[in-house]
Amino acid sequence: MSQTTPKGLHRLAFGGDYNPEQWPESVWQEDVRLMREAGVTMVSVGIFSWALLEPEPGRYDFDWLDRLLDLLHEHGVRVDLGTPTVAPPAWFYRAHPEALPVTAEGVRHSYGSRGAICHSSAAYRAAAAGITTALARRYGSHPALALWHVHNEYGVPVSACYCDSCAAHFRRWLHEAHGSVEAVNEAWGTAFWGQHYSSYEEIDPPRVTPTVGNPAQQLDYRRFADATIRENFRAERDILHELAPGIPVTTNFMTALSQCDSIDYWAWGREVDLVTNDHYLMTDGRRTHVNLAMAADLTRSVAGGAPWLLLEHSTSGVNWQARNPAKRPGEMARNSLAHVARGSEGAMFFQWRQSRRGAEKFHSAMVPHGGTDTRIWREVVALGAGLEALEEVRGTRTVPDVAVLWDWHSWWAQNLEWRPNEAHDARERADSFYETLYDRHLTVDFAHPESDLSAYPLVVAPALYLMTEAAGRNLREYVENGGTLVVSYFSGIVDEHDAVHPGAYPGALRDVLGLIVEEWSPLLDDQRVRIDGPGGASLTGDVWTEFVRPRGAETVWTYADGPAAGGPAVTRHRLGRGTAWYVSTRLDASSLDAIVAAAGEDAGIASRSGLPRDVEVVRRAGDGGRHYLFALNHSAEDAEVPLDGSGTELLAGAAVGTAADTPGGTPLGTAVGTPGGTPVDGKLTVPAGAVRVVRLDT
Repeated sequence: MSQTTPKGLHRLAFGGDYNPEQWPESVWQEDVRLMREAGVTMVSVGIFSWALLEPEPGRYDFDWLDRLLDLLHEHGVRVDLGTPTVAPPAWFYRAHPEALPVTAEGVRHSYGSRGAICHSSAAYRAAAAGITTALARRYGSHPALALWHVHNEYGVPVSACYCDSCAAHFRRWLHEAHGSVEAVNEAWGTAFWGQHYSSYEEIDPPRVTPTVGNPAQQLDYRRFADATIRENFRAERDILHELAPGIPVTTNFMTALSQCDSIDYWAWGREVDLVTNDHYLMTDGRRTHVNLAMAADLTRSVAGGAPWLLLEHSTSGVNWQARNPAKRPGEMARNSLAHVARGSEGAMFFQWRQSRRGAEKFHSAMVPHGGTDTRIWREVVALGAGLEALEEVRGTRTVPDVAVLWDWHSWWAQNLEWRPNEAHDARERADSFYETLYDRHLTVDFAHPESDLSAYPLVVAPALYLMTEAAGRNLREYVENGGTLVVSYFSGIVDEHDAVHPGAYPGALRDVLGLIVEEWSPLLDDQRVRIDGPGGASLTGDVWTEFVRPRGAETVWTYADGPAAGGPAVTRHRLGRGTAWYVSTRLDASSLDAIVAAAGEDAGIASRSGLPRDVEVVRRAGDGGRHYLFALNHSAEDAEVPLDGSGTELLAGAAVGTAADTPGGTPLGTAVGTPGGTPVDGKLTVPAGAVRVVRLDT
């Protein structure tokens, strides 16, 4: 993966999706004037414009796009130019109705939305290559061009098609992946229920069956669908690399576990020149800023720790949830800078000007329906100035404390039918463990279970149902060499083909955890268990219990009641120079804190529990000893953050670190009229809802 920055962009990216084709050209002049007022540095254009750019097969109309790019260049706005292949024109589907995807139930989707694509369709691939080639030849050397934006949000809303073209493609993929039909039979365990295949021609996609289908076949189809979509991205990317050398190519990811579950972003991160991401707050009762931080950390990890770019988020409410609340005053800036703190090289939005028509006309925008005499517009202008003040953080990297293991293939496998308890949810476990680490003010890297973990004193595995033998060896070596590992229940159970590892549970993790699990005993919806631990402390678990037998591990917490009463609930195993912890029931984020705290002591991680709840403190560091501290206060109370030494608060442009220092101005994210606060010696005052960014003196 080659990490690059948008060509010619020398500041943090600030702007959004720009869809001027929705407006008369008289509005364009007003748009570029407002972009300059707001400090916009880059906009994304052309993402849904295929029907306008190619109104008939092979006939192109670039006149309007020529004028647009020239206008943006004239006003100093860089361009992220989309290949519009997420929305083929009506004429394409009229000629090739077979390119519309088919569901597992055999229903073919209709035209009239976006992303209705069978990615195995030869006609679609040819048409996508045609428009991409034409765009590259036309604009590859345009002076405004900073970045190529292929397609849009791959995997959403359709990730898999089950048509006959996909069936033929799947058979070819199986041969490449397994080598023979006999190997497919072995990998899928087709001896069960008499599913043996004698030739590839007998194999179809996992369409609807009378009862549960073969889980290994379903897992392979998830892999096939992801690989097929990635093939189409690579095809467009390679055209752009050839015809427009020197311009980086990306596509916008949706890494948040709350927003896309069909893409293996570890694999995709290796394919793009710059990792970019879209993120939207989910109104599901969770602390939305925690989900935001988690998505940003996951995106940075997919980028290998390198800077990445937030390509879409919202200025205020979205329009596609059951309830779409507006962001509170200052929340837009705080959201934006939380992404920057965790590695983004800017903050882009969907979209620039709020649409008057179409499915997303109630989705917020940088220029709302109410125009410039609105709170949103005033906050947009203030954010643009704030990002300009943070220009010097470009190129620095977020400093992590711990790692969380995550594997999309394991998630796919765990979500298949007939698991011991459908209430056990891999995403929920990842959310809860992440929230625990967040509340201990630890910055998280995500890592694949087979990756090098030696840089992390503490590694957490919240949900790794599927684990290869290589991953098991990797975790054992990590602990033996001095690492501290925390593993949650129902991990290490099956191999890459969803086959149970030989021997007792937890399979690939038996040795490193120093125990076996004789049997699971999942709980009913209304059942709870109490577990007792050191110093008479008690915690409550639900969803899951296990009959654990230590084989070298020590019991730290014990089931006080429930099916496994008297047995180990949480264990600790010393192995080599490290330790491995195992949690055999479901604890919520606050209860997990006791376990993570004890593991943190093993790992030698200094406690940061003195920081207020919902106050983020994240560091970015760069060459030459540059260090930046981001302090984001998501709470309703002013907070004080320890400041090691002195520095300059960049948003206010004032020295901080002693009682005499008082940053001028209003901190970004603070509601109008809120005082900036006065720092005390050794502490940084962060007003309620505000953000401080300090360049630390070295």
